[in-house]
Amino acid sequence: MTEITGRREVKQERAARTRGIVARSAAEVFAESGFAGASLTRIAQRAGLTLGAMYFHFEGKEALAREIVRAQPDHVTPPIASRGLQHAVDVTLTWAHGLVRDPFLLAGARLVAEQGSFMSPAENSHQQWTQVIAVDLQVAQREREMRARLDVSAVARLVVNACTGAQMHAQVESGRRDMPGRVREMWGILLPAVATPSAMKRIQLDDSRGLCE
Repeated sequence: MTEITGRREVKQERAARTRGIVARSAAEVFAESGFAGASLTRIAQRAGLTLGAMYFHFEGKEALAREIVRAQPDHVTPPIASRGLQHAVDVTLTWAHGLVRDPFLLAGARLVAEQGSFMSPAENSHQQWTQVIAVDLQVAQREREMRARLDVSAVARLVVNACTGAQMHAQVESGRRDMPGRVREMWGILLPAVATPSAMKRIQLDDSRGLCE
């Protein structure tokens, strides 16, 4: 029984590694060509697999794109522990820095404009990121870091909309290299409108908040 269990675990680990290779290869191809320009054949070639092996893990290009979009928050872990309003800032800054090197985040940014082709409106990336930011802002409001009567969901949507627009402009103007500066600029304008005076004194916006070694 132990030997059978061991073989099963080895097989599961191998399958998980292969699935990871496929997802990363798809992210690279989507980042380069977008959803419409990508093909399963090209992704399979990048992963070093046959199409049959690809279909064992993902039923099609749409499933791969959904997987990459859903995995976006897993690739944004701020380097410094924080909570509340500072964590919301840190998440956006970590995302901004990651856009220039992480193929998953690059793919997510490229897929934003095409997600209607493979995701329902209820589960798109805007909704996903809005929920991530809203959780932090809810903590911030409970801890009196944000003005009491603000609509947290509306502020979270504003942050996500601003970041989405910023990355689209940055792609054209700088290859996204200036994304951290754009995010800092956004918070510099937004914080005085939403943060309490005491929180404003504590919030940090320097590169250490989002630049992972």
